[in-house]
Amino acid sequence: MERRDERGWVEVICGPMFSGKSEELIRRMTRYKIARVPVQTFKPALDDRFATHEVVSHSSLSVAAEPVADSEALLKAVDKRTEVVGIDEGQFFDQGLVEVVEQLAASGIRVIVAGLDQDFLGRPFEPIPSLMLRAEYVTKALAVCHRCGGAGMFTQRVIDSDELVVLGAEDSYEARCRRCYDPGESEQTRLDV
Repeated sequence: MERRDERGWVEVICGPMFSGKSEELIRRMTRYKIARVPVQTFKPALDDRFATHEVVSHSSLSVAAEPVADSEALLKAVDKRTEVVGIDEGQFFDQGLVEVVEQLAASGIRVIVAGLDQDFLGRPFEPIPSLMLRAEYVTKALAVCHRCGGAGMFTQRVIDSDELVVLGAEDSYEARCRRCYDPGESEQTRLDV
């Protein structure tokens, strides 16, 4: 039975680390699977922190996912029967992800992308901000500040590195509120507190 219509759309789930973005993506994809809607979930191949063929949340929820090298590989991997595409860690994809998502939505596919909207210095972390501008639905998730328990909207890197992408979890990053966030903070400063 063909259910796909020509009304695809884009959903973006964004926020800092530890805000439940992957958990929300998993929840949405699982609901579609329960309803027997054909789905595919993708993740960047470079993100092998928890599993290579699954999206895994910090709370240990998971859903099967296909690792892909870039946006072009993602587009080629979408099955013609798929009605919903989930994409985790969207910030690790190239800028071509914006066009791929637009193309999928135009073909009638519902696309759900989860990712960081800011990098560790508080700058827009592309391609998520560009996808937010083109999305029908945007969910901005907040974490709990690791310092004071406030509304954590920033990702604080707590190890010394100038690299934009440093894969890690609680050993490398914390969620911080506006008051506690300090992009210049180093590992030594954190240990002194």
